[in-house]
Amino acid sequence: MNNNKSVSQVVAFSWIVIAYLISIALALCYLSLDSLQGFRTDNLLINTFIADVIATIGIFIFSRIFQNSSFYDAYWSVIPPLIFHYWLMQTDKSLSDPIVLMLGGVIWYWAIRLTWNWAKHWEGLSHEDWRYVDLKANKPNMLALIIDFFAIHFFPTVQVFLGLLPVYACLILAEGSWSPWSWLAFGVGLLAPTVQLMADRQLHAFIAVRKPGEIIHSGLWAWSRHPNYFGELLFWFSLALFGVLNYLQGFWWESLGFIAMLVMFLFASIPMMEKRSLERRPNYQDIIDSTSMLIPLPPKR
Repeated sequence: MNNNKSVSQVVAFSWIVIAYLISIALALCYLSLDSLQGFRTDNLLINTFIADVIATIGIFIFSRIFQNSSFYDAYWSVIPPLIFHYWLMQTDKSLSDPIVLMLGGVIWYWAIRLTWNWAKHWEGLSHEDWRYVDLKANKPNMLALIIDFFAIHFFPTVQVFLGLLPVYACLILAEGSWSPWSWLAFGVGLLAPTVQLMADRQLHAFIAVRKPGEIIHSGLWAWSRHPNYFGELLFWFSLALFGVLNYLQGFWWESLGFIAMLVMFLFASIPMMEKRSLERRPNYQDIIDSTSMLIPLPPKR
């Protein structure tokens, strides 16, 4: 039985890899064309976004084929390093430039940690994120299809792309010497995945020994109800900080990604998680009353 399950996992993971390779290859084909009448522009940023959407559509098609929107989950962390290196190729900057090293280090650290965490705890194609299931539940087929594409696939792609705008500013638009204050953004960027790593390790260690109905309230989880979300927001804040410090004139649009992430977590992700926890664990209200929602703070009691 265990051997059969292992084989099934390998086959399922292979389909994920195939889906991503095909989708990214389609995006690269678009970017490699010198001209594509009616679609290709002379704007690097717009072309990158169109390629990003093409890859997203590819993942969406596989999601529909396998009837599992969780096909998209890893895209969140897989695409930023690829976009980073594509933009780097369009500049005269090199990997030895301090700003490139800092941005690359932060992005790759975050991406490897998040993608590895997803792969390690992925339950296979038989499992779909409960939030996706709830969003599509009891909807007519066409409405469920629209929700699947726009809410679960396209909207997160737009969010991540907005979050990467400061990277574009640093690599493409910023001229002259880099700001020494970038070390601050670099420090915040390294702290972010580290917080997530600690929170995830503490959570999975707790899950391994927890009793029915028990709620984690130790380590980082005693200081924040959602330390993993805090770490995620910290990462996008670090990118915004990189942008503002090195290309100040674009501060307002460089902040759009972080603001979009903050709004999503505060008004969608966290409320959904808390509602589910309250329904399944009545004593979760005690955690709400005693523990900071997002920013780690000393417990109230």
